[in-house]
Amino acid sequence: MAKLPDFEALAIFAKVVELRSFAGAAGELTMSKATVSKAVTRLEERLGARLFNRTSRRLALTDAGHKLADRATRLLADGEAAENEALAQSVAPRGLVRLAVPMTFGIKAVAPLLPEFFETYPEVSVDLHLSDATIDLIGEGFDMAVRIARLPDSSLIARRLFTMPRFTVAAPSYLTKHGRPTHPMHLAEHKCFSYAYLSTANVWHYTNSAGEQASVRPGGLLRVNNGEAVMPSLIAGLGIAELPEFIVGDAISSGEVEVILKDWKQAEGAVHLVTPPGGPRPARVEALGDFLAAKLPGTCKRQSKKGGKAG
Repeated sequence: MAKLPDFEALAIFAKVVELRSFAGAAGELTMSKATVSKAVTRLEERLGARLFNRTSRRLALTDAGHKLADRATRLLADGEAAENEALAQSVAPRGLVRLAVPMTFGIKAVAPLLPEFFETYPEVSVDLHLSDATIDLIGEGFDMAVRIARLPDSSLIARRLFTMPRFTVAAPSYLTKHGRPTHPMHLAEHKCFSYAYLSTANVWHYTNSAGEQASVRPGGLLRVNNGEAVMPSLIAGLGIAELPEFIVGDAISSGEVEVILKDWKQAEGAVHLVTPPGGPRPARVEALGDFLAAKLPGTCKRQSKKGGKAG
């Protein structure tokens, strides 16, 4: 296998050429004169040619040195430019952020905030990926995700923003026809809608004020991979659903559906910002994360008030 070029030695050589001094190059590069000399010697041995004629008073390039100097100087300049550009992007918010968000939450809560974000950070762009599936942030190259759940332990860095209540609901027409469940175990006798990406593997968990716990695996006519897709069938009175407030809050407020099992509390999830592990994140990622952390709680609170109390 061919060796990679000795970029460090080439950069040091270019600095020596620029300053016409080993000592000057060492001072500017904050390294010892011996390190600079060894790098140039290493390059000469690799190329099989002397690059400088050295005397006690003068340092002059050989023919081989002249031929290499221009390319080495361009290499050093390109390297410095690339580093400065990357540094500028890490200091000033600039560039693309890849963000994964659950579909309905992204449409209702995140997308309406983006115009203000773009006005504040005009040099940042966002690749907004909308899907209820749990995205592999590292494997698929995402900078950040919004997740609404009780998060399992992982190497990802999670920033908890606020809780997200969930409600068990049904249309009045369904309750009139099939009766109102008063205990979670009664749900086994009813038609229920299920959600493919539920973190608890399609099991609904409940706890009451006395500490009694109940779990039920619902069955029914429809299984979806996006909670919003349940709403037409739910409002039509075809079954019972367990949904987060941001999806069902408006329908509760309008009376299209009613909260049932009010004496039982469902396991609440929370809205989190999740990022891959690692060192400092680029400024563009920090800017979007801080913006969403500041704006999302207020946006969802206003939507909750608009939706009215859920019982």
